[in-house]
Amino acid sequence: MSRKRRSLSSEDTDLWERVKRATTPMHPTAPNSFQSDPTPAKPVSAKEEPSKFFVPNFSIGTRAKPKTASHDLAPAIADHLQQTPVKMDRKAFTRMKRGKLSPEARLDLHGLTLAAAQPQLIRFVLHEHAVGSRLVLVITGKGKAKQDLGPIPTRMGVLRHQVPQWLSMPPLSSVVLQVTPAHRSHGGEGAYYVYLRRAR
Repeated sequence: MSRKRRSLSSEDTDLWERVKRATTPMHPTAPNSFQSDPTPAKPVSAKEEPSKFFVPNFSIGTRAKPKTASHDLAPAIADHLQQTPVKMDRKAFTRMKRGKLSPEARLDLHGLTLAAAQPQLIRFVLHEHAVGSRLVLVITGKGKAKQDLGPIPTRMGVLRHQVPQWLSMPPLSSVVLQVTPAHRSHGGEGAYYVYLRRAR
C-alpha cells in the first residue's frame, strides 16, 4: 500500500522559511532535501551490467600464494663445513680430505653426553696443540635414529652437530685452523679431521 506524500501548509512553509533565514547551513552546497526529484531512481538490474558482477573462469585457489615453510631448519653440518673457506695449505687439505694424511692422535666421544664430551674435547685439543700435533681425529659417531615426540624436531647425532660448533668457539677457536668431515677410512660422517695451528 503506497502512502501519499503530504504537502506543507502555508503556516508550515512560512515557519520553515523563518528557520532557514535564522540559521547558517553546515553544507551550503548540499541540495535542499525538500527539493528532491519526485520521480524515483530506476533500480539497476544485474542483467543490464553483467560485467560488474560476473568473473569468468574463476576457481578457488587459483591466485593463492604458495605456503612457505613454517620453520627454517639449519643446513646439514657437512654442507656448512664445505662452504667454510680453506685456511690451511690447499695441497695438504686435498690430501687430508682424501684420507692420505694420518691423524697424529684421536679422541673417541661416541656415546658420551654433551656435558661429558665438551670438557674432554677441550682438554684433548689444547693438549695436542701444546705438544705440536697438527692433525687430530675426533670421533662423534653418526647418531642413532630415535622416536621424536616433541614439538621441536631434534637432529640425529647431537654430538656430530655440536662438536664443530665447540671447535669454532673459545678457547678452541684460537688453536683450530680447519675442521672437515673425515674420509670414510677414518670414520666418514661420524668423525672430523681437526687441523691445528702451529704451536708458538
